[in-house]
Amino acid sequence: MSENNYRDWIDYDRYPTLWCAGCGIGIMVKYLAQALVELGYEKDEVVIVSGIGCTGRVAGYFHTDSVHGLHGRAIPVAEGIKRGNKKLKVIVVSGDGDLLGIGGNHLLHSLRRDVDITVICYNNEIYGMTGGQMSPTTPTDKFTITSPFGCEYNPVNVHKLISSNNHYFFGRSSVWHVDHLKKVVKESLSHEGFSFVEVIGHCITNNGLRIGFKDAYEMIMTIKKMYKVNTSIESDTDLGVDTK
Repeated sequence: MSENNYRDWIDYDRYPTLWCAGCGIGIMVKYLAQALVELGYEKDEVVIVSGIGCTGRVAGYFHTDSVHGLHGRAIPVAEGIKRGNKKLKVIVVSGDGDLLGIGGNHLLHSLRRDVDITVICYNNEIYGMTGGQMSPTTPTDKFTITSPFGCEYNPVNVHKLISSNNHYFFGRSSVWHVDHLKKVVKESLSHEGFSFVEVIGHCITNNGLRIGFKDAYEMIMTIKKMYKVNTSIESDTDLGVDTK
């Protein structure tokens, strides 16, 4: 099989995936695989690490060495791998609950140490795998099974968190803006030091259907409408790259 085909990077023997019909995680997987091909990586140069959650399943669908870690512990596992073999391209792929909630402390300190890893966060504003609980990125007043009267807390602003460091790369894209998504992922993988990509996605089963969406298509069209590609990230609805 040709290394120039992104499909060679994906383990189709494990398909169909465990993700629900209409989930956007598979879109993210496709464009991560394309980015790796276009940057010329070989499979033995890449390690993918995930935590627990729907997005935590990503590591198992790639034809590379991978680790499905403990809940919230993907980043320190990735940092350990990178420190053990600096030649490897180490990529963390996990969700907002795993990375920003349970693993938030690890994110802060790996960022502070500027470890040369790439973290890709699928942000669907919910703990999807465990039933639809409020997550660190759930918007104010959003109804979930653990916020039945609306979320009372401000969501984590991951952009401001990452950009608080002296040297950083932060990118934001979405599962609708796929060409932009691939571009941002490629830039993050090429960055020397800690890089973080927020991928705006959706969960139809344990979020969308409960808050009034009729299907995944309607959710992704809402993402298309809400988020715009910009030359810089000035607001929470701008897609682009911020780096220093």
